[in-house]
Amino acid sequence: MGSNPDGPTTLRVWGLPQIKGISAVSFDGDGTLWDFDAVMRHSLEHVLREMERFDPQRASRITIDRMIEVRRLVARESKGRTTNLEEVRLEAFRQTLRDVGEPDEALALHLNDIYLRHRFEDIELFPDVLPTLTALQSDYVLGLLSNGNSYPQRCGLGDALQFVVLSQDHGVEKPDTALFKVAAEEAGCSPEEMVHVGDSLGTDVLGANNAGMVSIWLNRRGVQNGTGILPRYEVQSLTGILGILQER
Repeated sequence: MGSNPDGPTTLRVWGLPQIKGISAVSFDGDGTLWDFDAVMRHSLEHVLREMERFDPQRASRITIDRMIEVRRLVARESKGRTTNLEEVRLEAFRQTLRDVGEPDEALALHLNDIYLRHRFEDIELFPDVLPTLTALQSDYVLGLLSNGNSYPQRCGLGDALQFVVLSQDHGVEKPDTALFKVAAEEAGCSPEEMVHVGDSLGTDVLGANNAGMVSIWLNRRGVQNGTGILPRYEVQSLTGILGILQER
């Protein structure tokens, strides 16, 4: 098992030989390239301020945590019926207003517009993203493979990634292997010639493993893996994948 005692680029190799013949790398978006939770809360703060401007009394009965909870419930209820996350978010605002006894379609649409504007315009990449992509882009086809809805052009990565595969455009979500196979087709290679990097064991690592790709788990916080899902590699920073790919 390889390791680097100097800090965040530490990697672990799970008893397998170094990889060779890789031509493409796909990345998850939320939690891998940018901090989704931070930008979500930031966007909901703007929504709440807009609510306070329209109706302070109604806004006083709504919290950011409650809006997050409602969105999760709506997503769970709509699973299998829609993968369009903007529709899920709009329905969550409708439900939030219904919950406080004030259904208002026009206001829900307005709040959704406010949210989406900040959700996309205010994304901040993790500091290790651009250095990693810059180091890889001359040797590999790079792309986004995400259950989210952030197109690279919306967050300053339009020139860095050559393909984009979003679950809402294909009707299936990670870890469904069908989505990983679409990514391989978009990259112009076989799954065995592709690496997928993501922060989720249950969606990124499991899906990549099942599709025959090389899985790399980005474990930024160094949490313990108690799932039984084993990545091919584990890194604590995106820059950690550079040493892995140099072994090709």
